[in-house]
Order: sequence, then structure tokens, then C-alpha cells
Amino acid sequence: MRLLVGLFATSLLFSFQVFAQERSHEEHGGSSRDVGHGHIPSHGPPAAKVGKPSAPAAAKPSYVDKGGHPEAPHVHTNNKWVGHDSGRDDPHYHLDRPFEHGRFTGGVGRGHVYRLGGGNRERFGFGGFFFSVAPFDFGYCDDWLWDSDQIVIYDDPDHVGWYLAYNVRLGTYIHVEFLGG
Repeated sequence: MRLLVGLFATSLLFSFQVFAQERSHEEHGGSSRDVGHGHIPSHGPPAAKVGKPSAPAAAKPSYVDKGGHPEAPHVHTNNKWVGHDSGRDDPHYHLDRPFEHGRFTGGVGRGHVYRLGGGNRERFGFGGFFFSVAPFDFGYCDDWLWDSDQIVIYDDPDHVGWYLAYNVRLGTYIHVEFLGG
């Protein structure tokens, strides 16, 4: 009988932990099941076929393509990158000196998951590498946990000098510039 009670108590404990994790995810920008939740895209976005005209500096485009999806560029669990379609001539991601601090030499893509080690959108780091977020993307990373979120870095096929930092917890991504290591 004690064994049965012990097993029941243990299963309740695990149930509460799962519930707490889901609740925590919802409180930190959680979304529907086909965005985030630990999904890591198998590849970065394809190059944009034709760039869309950029929104005026004061206006941000909407990325909510489905109920429960974030109001930020994001990746579906079928590896569809939502919001990476402005093309090479997007002035929001122009750099006068691309790769000014060199190129990121850590691993890029699905097989390389990094845990953020502190900082903020102006300067954050992991494993001795440092990055900054594109000013136009500042509002898309307000719910990032700069001291603990896991991210994956992808090459940006359209915007020279930029990388894409994908947040595994949220399923969202931002443009980042490498600051050195």
C-alpha cells in the first residue's frame, strides 16, 4: 500500500511540474504548439525571392499569421520562417561596415545550441562570443531571458553582416551583429 501511495505522490509531483512549466511558458510569451516549445529549425530561412517594401520607421509589420502566434518574427515547427521576406535592400538591416568585428566562428545551425550567459539587447554573450541586436528588432526580444534562454545562430541569407538568433523557448528570432569573441 505504501508503494502505491508513493507512486501516486510521485506522479502528482511530476504533473505539477509539467503544469508549472506550461504556465511559465505562457507567462513569458508562450504561443501555440506550432511555434517554440523546444523546436529547433533544421535550417535557416531561404533568401527572399522579392523584397517587400519596408514599413516606415515608425510602423512595425505584423507577424501574427495565426491565432496564438507571437507578434515577432518566428519559425513554425514545419521550419517555415515567418517575417524574413524584406529582401537585401531593407534599410533597417543596412550596415556600413559588414562583419566589422570579424565573422562568428562558433557553430551555426541546428547542431549548435547556446545558452545565453547574460547581457541585454545592446550586448549579450555566450561561450566568449558577443553580439548586439539590430535596433529595428529591439521590441521583438523583450521577453528573452538574457541569462538562460537557449539560442541557435543562423546565417542571414539576405542582410550582409547580420546573423539570425533563434530563441528555442519562444520560437522567435532577431537579427544580431557579431561583436567579437
